[in-house]
Amino acid sequence: MSEAPHDTDRTHIVARVLATTPASYDRLLPALLDIQQRIGFVPPQSVAAIADHFNLSRADVHGVVSFYDDLRTAPPAHHVVQICQAEACQALGCRELTAHAERRLGVALGDRDANITLAAGYCFGNCACGPTVRIGDAVHGRVTPQAFDALIDALPPPE
Repeated sequence: MSEAPHDTDRTHIVARVLATTPASYDRLLPALLDIQQRIGFVPPQSVAAIADHFNLSRADVHGVVSFYDDLRTAPPAHHVVQICQAEACQALGCRELTAHAERRLGVALGDRDANITLAAGYCFGNCACGPTVRIGDAVHGRVTPQAFDALIDALPPPE
């Protein structure tokens, strides 16, 4: 996606996704992921329409959106850097790596600047090789502070 859609376009995208999605609760998460794939995030103003389609409360939809780490309610930065915070990665040093990442990037976990979102992740299926970092779709294991710096230095600048 080269340019984020405007509010009117977002409304139409959400409407198109809902029009082709059965109104069954088991289709809620796939619909949210489809919306995010097309727009880049799940617009908060679309929650009411989504709730109506699935015959749910807005709180129910918000609960699903806020529960899953892969769903977001705001446009992401150019790069999304996730550090696994699950127990296995904690045992292997993710908290120390997170502190290093926050210092290196100048943003707290859960925050972003114009280029990078630093986010918590919870298990990328790489437990034996923690601490694990996911940048975009690429998963990196046994990440040390030095390896983290190298990964960040290798990121392309925003377009």
